[in-house]
Amino acid sequence: MDSTLALTTDMEIVLGLVGLTMLLFLFERVRADLVALVVLVLLGLTGLVAPEDLFNGFSSNAVISVIATMILGTGLDRTGALNRLAAWLLRRARGVEQRLLLLTSFIAGLNSSMMQNPSVMALYLPVASRISSRTGVALSRLLLPIAAAIVMGGALTMVGNSPLILLNDLLVAANANLPSGVATLEPLHMFAPAPIGLALLLAGLAYFHFFGDKELRGDIDKGVTPARTQSYFSQAYGIEGDVFELTVGADSPLVGMSLGEAEALHGAPLLLALKTGNESRLAPPGDARIWVGSVLGAMGPRPKVADFAQNNFLRLSARLREFGDLFNPSRAGISEAVVPPTSSFIGKTSAQLELRKKHGISLLAINRDKEVLRENVRTVPLRAGDMLVLHSIWQDLAQTAASRDFVTVTDYPKGEQRPHKFKIAMTIFAITMLIALSSRIPTSIALMAGVAGMLITGVLKMDEAYGAINWKTVFLMACLIPLGWAMDSSGAAAWIAGHTIEQLPAGVPVWLLEIAVALLTTAFSLVISHVGATIVMVPLAINLALAAGGNPTGFALIVALSASNNFMTASNPVISMITGPADYTAKEMWRIGGPLSLIYTLIVVLMVNLLF
Repeated sequence: MDSTLALTTDMEIVLGLVGLTMLLFLFERVRADLVALVVLVLLGLTGLVAPEDLFNGFSSNAVISVIATMILGTGLDRTGALNRLAAWLLRRARGVEQRLLLLTSFIAGLNSSMMQNPSVMALYLPVASRISSRTGVALSRLLLPIAAAIVMGGALTMVGNSPLILLNDLLVAANANLPSGVATLEPLHMFAPAPIGLALLLAGLAYFHFFGDKELRGDIDKGVTPARTQSYFSQAYGIEGDVFELTVGADSPLVGMSLGEAEALHGAPLLLALKTGNESRLAPPGDARIWVGSVLGAMGPRPKVADFAQNNFLRLSARLREFGDLFNPSRAGISEAVVPPTSSFIGKTSAQLELRKKHGISLLAINRDKEVLRENVRTVPLRAGDMLVLHSIWQDLAQTAASRDFVTVTDYPKGEQRPHKFKIAMTIFAITMLIALSSRIPTSIALMAGVAGMLITGVLKMDEAYGAINWKTVFLMACLIPLGWAMDSSGAAAWIAGHTIEQLPAGVPVWLLEIAVALLTTAFSLVISHVGATIVMVPLAINLALAAGGNPTGFALIVALSASNNFMTASNPVISMITGPADYTAKEMWRIGGPLSLIYTLIVVLMVNLLF
């Protein structure tokens, strides 16, 4: 590497653009995606990137892969995969907080190896909220360990996070500017960073198990949305317990009764679903008949449901074999709604309105003037201002709420949920990963094949796929990629690397330079985002490795991994998603995340040296 390389006008312009980008990102006076667009335009106007190449970032493999992982993640979400996972985690943990935390964090980390980190965090927020409400474990004790595991688990594959997806494109682009005689840089295969990711994930779990857990507050969380937790409905309305299946035998006195008559029996739990023959229905009408072989979906405390089952010769099952899809939290649940003064429901009872028959909604309770009405609510005339507690499929709730006869105050999934497509979605996802693993075709094509599969089979609709894409992330990445090309092609990266080596004492070990690169990338990521830090630092790291006699691919991988090494500030998209719900303070984040970030750096440098 020629350290006497002269500083040219092109280099000065590129370095000026890098400095401008960092300043604008730091002060946040202008949106990050607008900053990226301005940088892209300036690169074109100054001629630093050829006009025919200027917009190639939008069609790069990295951007296409990011889009595909976002859509695939939404497909899994729409089938309720993560809610099934939450139920499995609760069963496996058996009420032990440490086991629950380890299991949840570990599985979240594995999930993040195949999906974009922010997408995984978005899926795990309701999972964590549900676990918190079911176990009483404060949300602040769950979210940071889960978020850390998601960030670290993203290092298990080359599609786990944006910097790693970008890395292969940047390695290929760097080949055009390598000095003569230097070996061509090869793209890394799908699971190249897996040992590093596994070491990071295990270190993160150990950190929170032995140290971080003691630093996390255990008080009641302020950020949890109360209307979505079971504990809230238990405290406010006395509605508690789990859902059970009750199978009607030939000797049961319920045979021939209507559902309304069964509900009126002494000690009856909430009867929310009915299966007769091959037809299963949530919120069945009161005149629906119960026959031999019918299955009732009952909600209440287990002792109460068990007594009702014993007294009426019903077979009780805690496992939802018939109603698993109907009671999937991503598809149905409990909500609150207020009756406005303009409602046509005023003066009418639930029975007269036929809420269950016409709308598929069960009325569980009425909160009126601070008094909770639970008994015979189907016969109570509704008044303006009544708070209704409802159980329904979310789609049915949305359709009824559109009439403005009541206004829902509970946040619930507005999109159509398709738990019946779960097996199809998981099969497509597994095949997609196997194709990507084979390395016979580019990862971007393999991931888009999975997207096409989900669209063709109806797991997702086309408009939902468009909605799944975070266009701000895509735009930011596509506009900044040419800045990395300009850093390399103008010689600015080589100039910085050469002069850096020239200023260092002779005989500086390569591993010390790697630590410096890792820490500098981490610092950049706090200012210009993980995508910006990767684009700016990869060309610099490659040239620094060539000047110091190090491995260029190893240096570049350290940059890509270190760009996500931010557990302290909201500039990391994953961390920004948890600070509000868990009510973390900046001081807490630095106290807990700072040491973890240093551990992350040391593990990355050590593992890269072992592997490369």
